[in-house]
Amino acid sequence: MSNAIQPRLTRVFRFVRCSYADGVAELAYAFDDGEELVERIRFPNAPAVPAARAAAFDAALKLLHLIAGVSYYKAGVPPRIELASGPLDDATAELLDQLYLHGLAEFAYRNGLDLRGRIAFPRGGSAPSVGALDLPGRTLVPIGGGKDSLVAVEAIKSIGGEATAVWVGSSALIAGCAERTGLPTLNMQRELASGLFELNRLGAWNGHIPVTAVNSAILVLAAILYGYDSIAFANERSASAATLEYDGQQVNHQWSKSLAFETLLGDWLHTHVAADLDYCSLLRPYSELAITRAFAKLTPYFDVFSSCNRNFKLLGPKPVDRWCGQCPKCHFVFLALAPFLPKPRLLAIFGRNLLDDEGLAAGFDALLEYQDHKPFECVGEGAEARAAMYALSQRPEWQEDALVARFRSEILPQLDVAQLALEPWLEPSPEHRVPPRLQPALAAIGG
Repeated sequence: MSNAIQPRLTRVFRFVRCSYADGVAELAYAFDDGEELVERIRFPNAPAVPAARAAAFDAALKLLHLIAGVSYYKAGVPPRIELASGPLDDATAELLDQLYLHGLAEFAYRNGLDLRGRIAFPRGGSAPSVGALDLPGRTLVPIGGGKDSLVAVEAIKSIGGEATAVWVGSSALIAGCAERTGLPTLNMQRELASGLFELNRLGAWNGHIPVTAVNSAILVLAAILYGYDSIAFANERSASAATLEYDGQQVNHQWSKSLAFETLLGDWLHTHVAADLDYCSLLRPYSELAITRAFAKLTPYFDVFSSCNRNFKLLGPKPVDRWCGQCPKCHFVFLALAPFLPKPRLLAIFGRNLLDDEGLAAGFDALLEYQDHKPFECVGEGAEARAAMYALSQRPEWQEDALVARFRSEILPQLDVAQLALEPWLEPSPEHRVPPRLQPALAAIGG
């Protein structure tokens, strides 16, 4: 950037323009009068946009511009937001206000910022009137490389649903999982503006963003472009639970995976893009423990899946290539699968016994919310982690492992055993937004 700025001193964040041509969406942003920050999203083998979907496509492109801007806005969090295209209708502004406030809550907490009252997208525009587009009855299923999306894939396959495994980025691990599903695949690429890295060098604020929201917006554009009537994520019930509460505000690492965001975006799509485009999470009725029970039956995926963020870009033949064994995701998935898999099978997946390593005590304590809060990671609730650990503490094959023995002697006496049953976590909740066409798949998950 030739006109160097101090990101934290900027006064205005500008949504400059967005465009699409030949399978590439361009999204441009700027701080104050600084240079444009241009992001590109690449859609492979993109067909021409059908004339009947042109208005919906334009609305979806504008949404993507607005949502993807969160990656850049957070570099300076200036007090004013400007839109070159003009003010938003109330529903769109509300969606963006909520997303930026709650989706950046962890970022704000870690940086000692308070974004309440600071984020205000310009309002005053008129809302569109949209109908159905007669989109083909098929589903985009985002693949993340972990157990959840694979459970969703198999549930849809079990009812003969037409689906495509889709992901954003170039992870070899995700590509391997997508290939193993046997579904058609669709892989988009997101190219962040190079200027963002220069802003980081100049002292920009940095931290967690609601990346699931960005990926969701990319998939909305893909659904209109390629022709799909539903986008079915694999976000569980636990994703709606806050990580912690700070200064009167709930901070949820997974807010863009929550039912609150799903509802905001799903309702917005019906009124602003297409009445027959559904956005949902197929796993919303289920806890992490219910999902791991379902995954425990999907043995063909055991040698390719991984939920480990540290080893996320690696894909190797050995378990140690896919599981670092040190991060909260490794710890939680190991603990959540343990009640539902034979112990030797679980140890073969991970290549080690994480519950027999005293050096990991602090990590598991955080999962149990014992002397610490739940980690800032996509992990289940503390109560279900305690239920899983209690179940293991009652099984002879686990009782002598270091962390299970420590749980029995040190932590269990402080808990109410009546609150530690595993079975209630296996019951589905009636609260979800799964469209009727996909609801028969729910039985395959909970069975």
